[in-house]
Amino acid sequence: MPQTPLHRLPVIDLHCDLLVYLTDVPGSAPDNVAEIGCALPALAAGNVKLQVMAIYSATEPGSTAYAALQRDMFKQLAEAEDNRLTAVTDLAGLKRALQCEDGTGMVAAIENAAGFCEEDEPLEDGFKKLERIITACGRVLYISFTHHTPNRFGGGNMSELGITRDGKMLLDYLHGRRIAVDLSHTSDALAFDILTHIDKERLDIPVIASHSNFRPVWEHKRNLPDELTQETIRRKGLIGMNFVRAFVHTEDPEALLHHIRYGLGQGAQDALCFGADYFYFADHPDPARFPFYHPAHDQAGTSYRYLLERLQHELPQGQLEKLAFRNAHQFIERLWAD
Repeated sequence: MPQTPLHRLPVIDLHCDLLVYLTDVPGSAPDNVAEIGCALPALAAGNVKLQVMAIYSATEPGSTAYAALQRDMFKQLAEAEDNRLTAVTDLAGLKRALQCEDGTGMVAAIENAAGFCEEDEPLEDGFKKLERIITACGRVLYISFTHHTPNRFGGGNMSELGITRDGKMLLDYLHGRRIAVDLSHTSDALAFDILTHIDKERLDIPVIASHSNFRPVWEHKRNLPDELTQETIRRKGLIGMNFVRAFVHTEDPEALLHHIRYGLGQGAQDALCFGADYFYFADHPDPARFPFYHPAHDQAGTSYRYLLERLQHELPQGQLEKLAFRNAHQFIERLWAD
Protein backbone atom coordinates (compact mmCIF):
# COMPACT_ATOMS: atom_id res chain seq x y z
CA MET A 1 0.00 0.00 0.00
CA PRO A 2 1.62 3.33 -1.03
CA GLN A 3 2.48 5.78 1.72
CA THR A 4 0.69 9.11 1.92
CA PRO A 5 3.08 11.95 1.05
CA LEU A 6 3.91 14.04 4.12
CA HIS A 7 2.36 17.18 2.67
CA ARG A 8 -0.90 15.27 2.23
CA LEU A 9 -1.14 13.97 5.79
CA PRO A 10 -4.08 15.49 7.64
CA VAL A 11 -3.20 17.40 10.81
CA ILE A 12 -5.13 17.68 14.06
CA ASP A 13 -4.05 20.53 16.33
CA LEU A 14 -5.24 20.74 19.94
CA HIS A 15 -4.95 24.45 20.66
CA CYS A 16 -5.15 27.89 19.08
CA ASP A 17 -6.51 31.30 20.09
CA LEU A 18 -8.22 32.39 16.90
CA LEU A 19 -11.45 33.12 18.79
CA VAL A 20 -9.70 35.54 21.15
CA TYR A 21 -8.08 37.31 18.21
CA LEU A 22 -11.37 37.71 16.32
CA THR A 23 -13.31 39.02 19.34
CA ASP A 24 -10.62 41.14 20.96
CA VAL A 25 -8.45 42.76 18.26
CA PRO A 26 -9.84 45.77 16.34
CA GLY A 27 -9.83 45.13 12.61
CA SER A 28 -9.10 41.43 13.01
CA ALA A 29 -9.92 39.07 10.15
CA PRO A 30 -9.79 35.27 9.92
CA ASP A 31 -7.69 35.50 6.74
CA ASN A 32 -4.95 37.74 8.18
CA VAL A 33 -1.88 35.49 8.08
CA ALA A 34 0.33 38.47 8.92
CA GLU A 35 -1.26 38.78 12.38
CA ILE A 36 -1.91 35.23 13.55
CA GLY A 37 -0.34 31.90 12.64
CA CYS A 38 -3.65 30.02 12.58
CA ALA A 39 -5.41 32.26 10.08
CA LEU A 40 -7.68 30.26 7.78
CA PRO A 41 -5.37 30.27 4.72
CA ALA A 42 -2.54 28.99 6.93
CA LEU A 43 -4.71 26.20 8.33
CA ALA A 44 -5.66 25.21 4.79
CA ALA A 45 -2.04 25.30 3.57
CA GLY A 46 -0.95 23.20 6.54
CA ASN A 47 -3.67 20.63 5.81
CA VAL A 48 -5.14 21.13 9.29
CA LYS A 49 -8.34 19.12 9.19
CA LEU A 50 -9.35 19.59 12.82
CA GLN A 51 -8.41 22.68 14.84
CA VAL A 52 -9.38 22.98 18.50
CA MET A 53 -10.53 26.54 19.17
CA ALA A 54 -9.84 27.67 22.72
CA ILE A 55 -12.32 29.86 24.57
CA TYR A 56 -9.91 31.77 26.83
CA SER A 57 -10.47 34.07 29.78
CA ALA A 58 -8.19 35.55 32.39
CA THR A 59 -9.31 35.15 35.99
CA GLU A 60 -10.79 38.59 36.57
CA PRO A 61 -14.22 40.21 36.86
CA GLY A 62 -16.17 39.86 33.62
CA SER A 63 -14.42 36.64 32.60
CA THR A 64 -17.67 34.90 31.64
CA ALA A 65 -18.84 37.76 29.43
CA TYR A 66 -15.45 37.69 27.68
CA ALA A 67 -15.79 33.96 27.09
CA ALA A 68 -19.38 34.38 25.87
CA LEU A 69 -18.11 36.60 23.04
CA GLN A 70 -15.82 33.79 21.92
CA ARG A 71 -18.62 31.24 22.27
CA ASP A 72 -20.72 33.35 19.92
CA MET A 73 -17.79 33.81 17.53
CA PHE A 74 -17.38 30.04 17.32
CA LYS A 75 -21.03 29.72 16.33
CA GLN A 76 -20.70 32.58 13.83
CA LEU A 77 -17.70 30.94 12.15
CA ALA A 78 -19.51 27.59 11.99
CA GLU A 79 -22.55 29.20 10.34
CA ALA A 80 -20.63 31.42 7.89
CA GLU A 81 -21.71 30.98 4.29
CA ASP A 82 -18.20 30.39 2.95
CA ASN A 83 -18.18 27.08 4.90
CA ARG A 84 -14.38 27.00 5.33
CA LEU A 85 -14.82 26.10 9.02
CA THR A 86 -17.21 23.38 10.10
CA ALA A 87 -18.12 22.54 13.69
CA VAL A 88 -17.25 18.91 14.46
CA THR A 89 -19.52 17.53 17.15
CA ASP A 90 -19.65 13.78 16.54
CA LEU A 91 -17.64 10.93 15.01
CA ALA A 92 -19.35 11.19 11.66
CA GLY A 93 -18.37 14.85 11.48
CA LEU A 94 -14.82 14.01 12.49
CA LYS A 95 -14.56 11.47 9.68
CA ARG A 96 -15.88 14.00 7.17
CA ALA A 97 -13.43 16.64 8.35
CA LEU A 98 -10.43 14.35 7.98
CA GLN A 99 -11.48 13.34 4.47
CA CYS A 100 -12.53 16.80 3.27
CA GLU A 101 -10.42 18.26 0.50
CA ASP A 102 -11.23 21.87 1.38
CA GLY A 103 -11.88 23.51 4.72
CA THR A 104 -11.10 22.76 8.34
CA GLY A 105 -13.18 21.17 11.07
CA MET A 106 -13.21 22.83 14.47
CA VAL A 107 -14.20 21.93 17.99
CA ALA A 108 -14.34 24.18 21.04
CA ALA A 109 -12.37 23.89 24.28
CA ILE A 110 -12.29 26.01 27.43
CA GLU A 111 -8.96 27.50 28.51
CA ASN A 112 -9.59 28.53 32.13
CA ALA A 113 -12.80 27.58 33.92
CA ALA A 114 -13.16 31.28 34.83
CA GLY A 115 -14.75 31.48 31.38
CA PHE A 116 -17.93 29.91 32.73
CA CYS A 117 -17.75 30.79 36.41
CA GLU A 118 -16.87 34.11 38.02
CA GLU A 119 -14.94 34.02 41.26
CA ASP A 120 -17.87 35.34 43.31
CA GLU A 121 -20.90 33.66 41.77
CA PRO A 122 -22.64 30.45 42.88
CA LEU A 123 -21.05 27.38 41.36
CA GLU A 124 -24.48 26.22 40.15
CA ASP A 125 -24.74 29.36 38.03
CA GLY A 126 -21.31 28.64 36.59
CA PHE A 127 -22.37 25.14 35.58
CA LYS A 128 -25.41 26.61 33.80
CA LYS A 129 -23.08 28.91 31.82
CA LEU A 130 -20.91 25.90 30.96
CA GLU A 131 -23.97 24.13 29.59
CA ARG A 132 -24.76 27.17 27.46
CA ILE A 133 -21.26 27.06 25.98
CA ILE A 134 -21.60 23.35 25.23
CA THR A 135 -25.01 23.86 23.62
CA ALA A 136 -23.88 26.81 21.47
CA CYS A 137 -20.69 25.08 20.28
CA GLY A 138 -22.18 21.61 20.05
CA ARG A 139 -19.30 20.05 21.94
CA VAL A 140 -16.41 20.98 24.26
CA LEU A 141 -13.36 18.75 23.84
CA TYR A 142 -11.54 19.71 27.04
CA ILE A 143 -11.50 22.12 29.96
CA SER A 144 -8.43 23.69 31.58
CA PHE A 145 -9.22 24.52 35.21
CA THR A 146 -6.87 27.52 35.30
CA HIS A 147 -4.63 29.79 33.29
CA HIS A 148 -1.44 31.31 34.71
CA THR A 149 -2.91 32.51 38.00
CA PRO A 150 -4.98 30.74 40.68
CA ASN A 151 -8.75 30.79 40.65
CA ARG A 152 -11.57 29.26 42.67
CA PHE A 153 -10.80 25.81 41.21
CA GLY A 154 -7.06 25.63 41.95
CA GLY A 155 -3.59 26.85 41.11
CA GLY A 156 -2.43 28.07 37.72
CA ASN A 157 0.96 27.25 36.27
CA MET A 158 2.58 30.29 37.90
CA SER A 159 1.39 29.28 41.39
CA GLU A 160 1.90 26.47 43.87
CA LEU A 161 -1.75 26.07 44.89
CA GLY A 162 -3.41 22.67 44.57
CA ILE A 163 -7.06 21.81 44.07
CA THR A 164 -9.87 23.53 45.97
CA ARG A 165 -13.28 22.31 47.06
CA ASP A 166 -14.79 23.88 43.94
CA GLY A 167 -12.17 22.14 41.83
CA LYS A 168 -13.23 18.77 43.23
CA MET A 169 -16.86 19.64 42.58
CA LEU A 170 -16.03 20.52 38.98
CA LEU A 171 -14.38 17.14 38.53
CA ASP A 172 -17.41 15.42 40.01
CA TYR A 173 -19.60 17.38 37.58
CA LEU A 174 -17.49 16.27 34.60
CA HIS A 175 -17.70 12.55 35.46
CA GLY A 176 -18.94 10.69 32.40
CA ARG A 177 -19.50 13.87 30.37
CA ARG A 178 -16.94 12.93 27.68
CA ILE A 179 -14.94 16.10 28.27
CA ALA A 180 -11.22 15.79 28.96
CA VAL A 181 -9.38 17.72 31.67
CA ASP A 182 -6.36 19.65 30.40
CA LEU A 183 -3.22 19.90 32.55
CA SER A 184 -1.39 22.45 30.37
CA HIS A 185 -2.03 25.43 32.66
CA THR A 186 -2.21 23.77 36.06
CA SER A 187 0.33 24.06 38.81
CA ASP A 188 2.06 20.75 39.44
CA ALA A 189 0.15 20.54 42.74
CA LEU A 190 -3.20 21.01 40.99
CA ALA A 191 -2.34 18.45 38.32
CA PHE A 192 -1.48 15.79 40.88
CA ASP A 193 -4.55 16.67 42.96
CA ILE A 194 -6.75 16.29 39.87
CA LEU A 195 -5.32 12.84 39.21
CA THR A 196 -5.70 11.85 42.87
CA HIS A 197 -9.35 12.92 43.00
CA ILE A 198 -10.16 11.16 39.72
CA ASP A 199 -8.66 7.94 41.06
CA LYS A 200 -10.11 8.22 44.56
CA GLU A 201 -13.65 8.83 43.30
CA ARG A 202 -13.25 6.54 40.27
CA LEU A 203 -14.29 9.28 37.91
CA ASP A 204 -14.56 8.75 34.16
CA ILE A 205 -12.57 11.78 32.99
CA PRO A 206 -9.75 11.56 30.39
CA VAL A 207 -6.60 13.61 31.00
CA ILE A 208 -4.54 15.50 28.41
CA ALA A 209 -1.92 18.23 28.16
CA SER A 210 -3.19 20.07 25.11
CA HIS A 211 -0.27 22.43 24.56
CA SER A 212 2.73 21.57 26.73
CA ASN A 213 6.25 20.32 26.13
CA PHE A 214 8.75 18.52 28.39
CA ARG A 215 10.43 20.15 31.37
CA PRO A 216 13.65 18.06 31.22
CA VAL A 217 14.24 19.47 27.72
CA TRP A 218 13.40 23.08 28.66
CA GLU A 219 12.87 24.16 32.25
CA HIS A 220 9.57 26.02 32.31
CA LYS A 221 6.50 25.62 34.50
CA ARG A 222 4.34 25.34 31.39
CA ASN A 223 6.13 22.11 30.50
CA LEU A 224 5.46 18.67 31.95
CA PRO A 225 7.71 17.03 34.53
CA ASP A 226 8.35 13.36 33.86
CA GLU A 227 5.83 12.20 36.47
CA LEU A 228 2.96 14.00 34.72
CA THR A 229 4.18 12.82 31.32
CA GLN A 230 4.02 9.23 32.52
CA GLU A 231 0.60 9.69 34.11
CA THR A 232 -0.78 11.15 30.88
CA ILE A 233 0.64 8.26 28.89
CA ARG A 234 -0.67 5.69 31.38
CA ARG A 235 -4.16 7.16 31.15
CA LYS A 236 -4.06 7.03 27.34
CA GLY A 237 -4.16 10.82 27.08
CA LEU A 238 -2.60 13.26 24.63
CA ILE A 239 0.40 15.61 24.83
CA GLY A 240 0.22 18.42 22.26
CA MET A 241 3.58 19.90 21.31
CA ASN A 242 3.55 23.68 21.88
CA PHE A 243 5.36 25.87 19.32
CA VAL A 244 5.76 29.02 21.44
CA ARG A 245 9.46 29.89 21.74
CA ALA A 246 9.31 30.60 25.48
CA PHE A 247 8.10 27.05 26.10
CA VAL A 248 10.31 25.34 23.50
CA HIS A 249 13.71 26.97 24.09
CA THR A 250 14.44 30.66 23.77
CA GLU A 251 17.69 30.17 21.83
CA ASP A 252 17.71 26.77 20.10
CA PRO A 253 15.54 26.66 16.94
CA GLU A 254 15.97 22.87 16.85
CA ALA A 255 14.53 22.37 20.33
CA LEU A 256 10.99 21.45 19.28
CA LEU A 257 12.44 18.43 17.52
CA HIS A 258 14.27 17.58 20.75
CA HIS A 259 10.97 17.73 22.65
CA ILE A 260 9.36 15.31 20.19
CA ARG A 261 12.30 12.92 20.39
CA TYR A 262 12.29 13.14 24.17
CA GLY A 263 8.59 12.32 24.32
CA LEU A 264 9.09 9.29 22.12
CA GLY A 265 11.93 8.20 24.40
CA GLN A 266 9.53 8.47 27.34
CA GLY A 267 7.09 6.08 25.68
CA ALA A 268 4.68 8.68 24.30
CA GLN A 269 4.40 7.11 20.85
CA ASP A 270 0.60 6.96 21.17
CA ALA A 271 0.22 10.28 23.02
CA LEU A 272 2.22 12.84 21.04
CA CYS A 273 0.37 15.24 18.77
CA PHE A 274 0.34 18.97 17.99
CA GLY A 275 -0.91 21.84 20.16
CA ALA A 276 0.81 24.74 18.41
CA ASP A 277 -0.76 27.55 20.48
CA TYR A 278 -0.97 30.21 17.77
CA PHE A 279 -2.26 33.54 19.10
CA TYR A 280 -2.14 37.27 18.44
CA PHE A 281 0.86 38.84 20.14
CA ALA A 282 1.56 42.18 18.42
CA ASP A 283 0.37 44.14 21.46
CA HIS A 284 2.25 42.02 24.01
CA PRO A 285 4.00 44.30 26.52
CA ASP A 286 7.15 42.20 27.11
CA PRO A 287 9.78 42.79 24.38
CA ALA A 288 11.78 39.80 25.63
CA ARG A 289 9.06 37.51 24.31
CA PHE A 290 9.67 38.55 20.70
CA PRO A 291 9.89 36.71 18.41
CA PHE A 292 7.16 34.52 19.85
CA TYR A 293 8.00 31.60 17.56
CA HIS A 294 11.17 30.36 15.94
CA PRO A 295 10.92 31.07 12.18
CA ALA A 296 10.24 27.45 11.22
CA HIS A 297 7.23 27.32 13.55
CA ASP A 298 5.61 30.71 13.13
CA GLN A 299 2.55 29.76 11.07
CA ALA A 300 0.43 26.71 10.41
CA GLY A 301 0.93 26.74 6.65
CA THR A 302 4.50 25.49 6.92
CA SER A 303 5.26 24.43 10.50
CA TYR A 304 3.71 20.96 10.65
CA ARG A 305 5.16 19.93 7.31
CA TYR A 306 8.60 21.22 8.36
CA LEU A 307 8.58 19.09 11.50
CA LEU A 308 7.35 15.97 9.72
CA GLU A 309 9.93 16.35 6.96
CA ARG A 310 12.73 16.82 9.50
CA LEU A 311 11.67 13.62 11.26
CA GLN A 312 10.97 11.46 8.23
CA HIS A 313 14.45 9.90 8.10
CA GLU A 314 14.41 8.82 11.77
CA LEU A 315 10.79 7.81 12.33
CA PRO A 316 8.66 5.28 10.46
CA GLN A 317 5.72 6.52 8.42
CA GLY A 318 3.29 5.14 10.96
CA GLN A 319 4.77 7.24 13.76
CA LEU A 320 4.69 10.37 11.60
CA GLU A 321 1.00 9.71 10.98
CA LYS A 322 0.40 9.26 14.72
CA LEU A 323 2.03 12.60 15.41
CA ALA A 324 0.17 14.39 12.63
CA PHE A 325 -3.34 13.10 13.35
CA ARG A 326 -3.80 9.46 14.32
CA ASN A 327 -3.12 9.77 18.05
CA ALA A 328 -5.54 12.67 18.42
CA HIS A 329 -8.07 10.99 16.13
CA GLN A 330 -8.05 7.77 18.14
CA PHE A 331 -8.31 9.65 21.43
CA ILE A 332 -11.37 11.57 20.21
CA GLU A 333 -12.91 8.37 18.88
CA ARG A 334 -12.59 6.78 22.32
CA LEU A 335 -13.87 9.90 24.04
CA TRP A 336 -16.95 10.34 21.85
CA ALA A 337 -17.80 6.67 21.27
CA ASP A 338 -21.39 5.67 22.06
